[in-house]
Amino acid sequence: MKPWGHLKGWKNKFLFSGSICLIVLGLFFLWVASFRVPDLSDLATRKIVQSTKIYDRTGQILLYDMAQNVRRTLVPFEDISPYIKNATLAIEDKNFYTHGGIDPQSIIRAILVDISSLSSKQGGSTITQQVVKNSILTGDKSITRKLKEIILAMKLEKVLTKDQVFNLYLNEIPYGGSVYGVEEASESFFGKHANEVSLTEAAYLASMENAPTFYSPYGSNRDKLEARKNLVLREMFNNKFISQSEMDKAQKEIVTFKPKENTGGIKAPHFVFFVIDYLVKKYGEDVLNTGGLKVTTTLDYEIQSQAESLAKQYGISNQEKFNADNDAIVVIDPKTGDILSMVGSRDYFDKTINGNFNVATAHRQPGSTFKPFVYSTLFNKGYTPETILFDVPTQFNPTCSPDNTTDDATRSADGCYAPVDYDGKYRGPMTIRDALAQSINIPAVKALYLAGIQNSLSLAKNMGIDKLASSDQYGLSLVLGGGEVSPLDMTSAYSVFANDGVRNPYNAVLEVQDENEQVLEEASYSPRRVLDEETARKISNILSDNTARTPAYGTNSVLYIANQDVAVKTGTTNDYKDAWIVGYTPNITVGMWVGNNENTPMDKKVAGYIVAPMWRDLMNEILPTRPIESFVSPMPEEINTKPVLRGVWQGGISTLENNPNQAMEIVSGGVHSILYWVDKDNPRGSVPFFPGNDSQFKNWEYSVRAWVTGQGIKDSPVSLYVTQSANQNSTTSPVQ
Repeated sequence: MKPWGHLKGWKNKFLFSGSICLIVLGLFFLWVASFRVPDLSDLATRKIVQSTKIYDRTGQILLYDMAQNVRRTLVPFEDISPYIKNATLAIEDKNFYTHGGIDPQSIIRAILVDISSLSSKQGGSTITQQVVKNSILTGDKSITRKLKEIILAMKLEKVLTKDQVFNLYLNEIPYGGSVYGVEEASESFFGKHANEVSLTEAAYLASMENAPTFYSPYGSNRDKLEARKNLVLREMFNNKFISQSEMDKAQKEIVTFKPKENTGGIKAPHFVFFVIDYLVKKYGEDVLNTGGLKVTTTLDYEIQSQAESLAKQYGISNQEKFNADNDAIVVIDPKTGDILSMVGSRDYFDKTINGNFNVATAHRQPGSTFKPFVYSTLFNKGYTPETILFDVPTQFNPTCSPDNTTDDATRSADGCYAPVDYDGKYRGPMTIRDALAQSINIPAVKALYLAGIQNSLSLAKNMGIDKLASSDQYGLSLVLGGGEVSPLDMTSAYSVFANDGVRNPYNAVLEVQDENEQVLEEASYSPRRVLDEETARKISNILSDNTARTPAYGTNSVLYIANQDVAVKTGTTNDYKDAWIVGYTPNITVGMWVGNNENTPMDKKVAGYIVAPMWRDLMNEILPTRPIESFVSPMPEEINTKPVLRGVWQGGISTLENNPNQAMEIVSGGVHSILYWVDKDNPRGSVPFFPGNDSQFKNWEYSVRAWVTGQGIKDSPVSLYVTQSANQNSTTSPVQ
């Protein structure tokens, strides 16, 4: 039996613990009692006190103050459509009229979701809590703030009626930018008062309440907005606010949103909203709207101003000359990935072209600007810039007759594929250097086959083009722009060439500070080699070779900038819906797109006419402000590689003879396609013993032999002498 003193000790401990608990509870209740519901009459101004401000890279030029020109029209509860009220209740707080300010089930569900996902993204807030959060408290996620929110929500419902609380909420909801409340949103989106909207329009408004930036009808998530609108309508049906027939009709109704209005005081709007989208994803809508953030971006406002001016000037003239009403521009520093300029249309506020749509981040077919990624894959395999590929009529479907190379329009229907160039010419044997510099199609398609579709896609993805589909979605037309990429991704990927094969992912934000000037985020750069250094230098060397591109563009085209290394590639889609250009130096990359937002064809002119002049004008503005840097030349190729890899098309068997004055090489074997001399996956290995095992060999060989016959060349068993003097390029002369 334990002594009485032991029990007395436990009793004292219990009394002491109980006293501490009573003191803590007392303090807690005193703390709770100190909460007061403030005067809510000034809600219209309370929201804008801590606004997010977005600046250029200097931190001095204000691009956008999210609270500037705030528009909020307060309307009585009875002047708000029942559709808006019911849609909001259905998706936000279906138990609003039965709970006492909080919904315990929703709170518990939100806590469980947050615990299971290790995040704090699940809401669980009632409409009353959201009124408290939006109007009285800060937007942080602390437990103390959440506890205050719950207590004040219950107190608020003792002061106001349900309808009064609901009216406060509907007049206070942020709808993105400077638009607050359902009346202003109805006017801004539909040109109607809040008591005039249709069921479908009300469902759209309720859809945006949860995340107005993400679900903006002017943003890049329009498909997500449609899905959420349909969810709202289903919830309205499930809660008996509407009938089945009303839901079905509303889901099918097509609603036209008003063009986005000119938001006063905003600079670089496409870029600003691109940054806002990033901030929302990282910090959430609440912090963005009420956190008082100072955001210093990467934007160079001088370059941006020049780009916007040229985009408008050429957008108007291109519409008159080429039936191309829009354009987009992206400028990136390849050494950091910083976005220095982003122009998503010729005029953000031009309603006639849907100018607020950001084409800089939209996906369009890139045309021949995709070719450098394919040729890079070839160089990684061991092919060289002097490798010979024949530009001759070629059928690329092995199941089709090799002579089926006419009438391109009908061939696609039966699966046959024999591409042509815009000028309909065939140039015979070409080096990769000339084929890429002049953007010739047939050698490019052969290059893609030799490189491999999956290999080319993998490299392009590593370089920054990550939205292309899997390899089974494409054929050999991929090299001619069969996929879809954005100007932002394309410009970023070309920056890898500019930076000797090192990728810096594009970046739009240098620093984010909170309202207390505490740094929440600083730009951190993570350069990574994604392309062999020599391969990058070979591409830059080719794309800056004015001599190699002269047959296609002329000696003094707009692509040529004297006394400075500038690499450049144009691209035009076969249907003339997209014209591209991307050019770069070691310290700047400029990409541009021209076309029509509705994806209709332009006049049948190539990118050199349509988009290159605008690019040259912007380069003329930018280059004088940046240090002159030259590309590093690639290493010389080995002289003992196969003749076909060294620019020799007259044969593939080589023997050397010594001569006191010059090396003499005898090349023999006849004129054949490259598949006669190389294994496509091991070009520097042995000559294939059975080249016919390659599925493309028959058709490629047929086209080359047809060209030989057409040229009157009798090459077998005739040998050719190829001589090479010191420090000179190879020259060929046939044995007579």
